[in-house]
Amino acid sequence: MKYLNRIHLSGLRAVEAVGRLGSVKAAAAELGVTVGAVSQQVQKTEAQLGVQLFERQNRALLPTAHVLAMLPHLTSAMSSLSTAVATTERGREDALTISVAPVFAGKWLVWHLKEFNKAHPGIRVRVEATVDLVDPDTSDVDLCIRVGHGPYPGLNAEKLLNQRVFPVCSPRLAQDIREPKDIGKLPIIHDPGQMFTWKTWLDLFGLDESILQDGPTFSDGSLCLDAAIAGQGVFLAWETLAVYAVKSGQVIAPFPERPATGLGYWLISGKTAPRTRAKQAFGDWLKEELQTSIGRPKGADAVVA
Repeated sequence: MKYLNRIHLSGLRAVEAVGRLGSVKAAAAELGVTVGAVSQQVQKTEAQLGVQLFERQNRALLPTAHVLAMLPHLTSAMSSLSTAVATTERGREDALTISVAPVFAGKWLVWHLKEFNKAHPGIRVRVEATVDLVDPDTSDVDLCIRVGHGPYPGLNAEKLLNQRVFPVCSPRLAQDIREPKDIGKLPIIHDPGQMFTWKTWLDLFGLDESILQDGPTFSDGSLCLDAAIAGQGVFLAWETLAVYAVKSGQVIAPFPERPATGLGYWLISGKTAPRTRAKQAFGDWLKEELQTSIGRPKGADAVVA
């Protein structure tokens, strides 16, 4: 390791982040420092190594052959260092890191986490809101909450809840809906990233997707729900997304039926990571809190997955 004597680790972190993410701004966000600090670290590292690592063109940094050769080794090394640091957290009974999709985190978890904190004041929970897949065996993440079909080979996965869907709209638009086919008279709010289609719900009533009108499109479920609240159309929502909006009267669910999509909510943990009391406590609480908070109306389970 003699070559490391002439280089600073912080500089190598900056070079790796810029090379992997493709921009100084993204690297600064990941490292939690300013753009200027990243640029300065890159320049220092270039001076220490005596080579040009990036070409500067129109305020962008383009990796040279030196970086392209170094990057796989740097990324692997930084990942190993991260894992080494994460071992200090593994097995702790007073800390949990939870990886969860941003929509679930923002529309459900943040509204309920206070109840877990109240029941378990000695456990500190850190939430990482991301759609990126992480490996709880090799990262500092203790538990993941994901939506999918399962199973998840090589991981411990417990199914928490079937995902069920139903139309929602503003109270004003709901006045125009008397029967399921009336939905075809209103604009439909689209989310192209959804893992299910309107067919899941329309099949209950012998209706076809051809009755649906065009409407606004948003690439995020939260924005789609906000559009429904704003009266822009009807949105096919799922329970963890819309539960508060329905309970508060921001949107109306005109019909009780909530068919299952075939997807489920899963609590995922690593095979090799220790199973702590903190993980057990969070898993038990999450399963019960999900079931309690949904409060499915009578007739919601007309179709069972």
